[in-house]
Amino acid sequence: MSRGMRNISAVLCVLAATGLFALDRTAVRKVWRSQPQTQLQQTASDFETYNGKQFAVVKVVDGDTLDIDIPDGKYPDTRIRLWGVDTPETKDPRILKPMYFGPEASDFATKLALGKQVTIYLDKDRNSRDKYHRLLAYIQLPDKTFLNEILLSEGYAYADLRFKHSFYNKYKQLESAARSQKKGLWANVTEEQLPEWLQREKPELIKKK
Repeated sequence: MSRGMRNISAVLCVLAATGLFALDRTAVRKVWRSQPQTQLQQTASDFETYNGKQFAVVKVVDGDTLDIDIPDGKYPDTRIRLWGVDTPETKDPRILKPMYFGPEASDFATKLALGKQVTIYLDKDRNSRDKYHRLLAYIQLPDKTFLNEILLSEGYAYADLRFKHSFYNKYKQLESAARSQKKGLWANVTEEQLPEWLQREKPELIKKK
């Protein structure tokens, strides 16, 4: 092979290798972009998007669940599950009718939050989403009080003992105070009317009537 032919072959080899490398990098980028975010990435993104910022409450789904006016992926609004509280269910398809004090809790949350500009706070020590991909948050109302805490202190919610969070002990104390004063649902709730998880966690919380 002549020197000229060898030079041409060498150039072609370099170009081919460069092309393959470029294609490989493109493929890697496409694969990487198609991968779902890790929990760490999701939480970092959520902190940047939501934490300490104000949004309008456009819907109250239940006493402990609401929507705010910012898109979340394919959804036009962001659904929030309140950190640390569990109100009686009204919309769970697994139950035949609303749980005891569920409509009251939902109405109470609606009066406090619907149409209001609220400030969203995430828990810096926890993941930002639950298993249903709802944003977990503390909701500060315009008067600087927190919806999570008012629901507990006024007897419209149970302190959720299933998941640790930064105000776990405080929320237990708020519930205890409401229970001792027989506020809200604590005035007449029976053991059978408690959420199943609470019956398991605290079987002696309320004596059978």
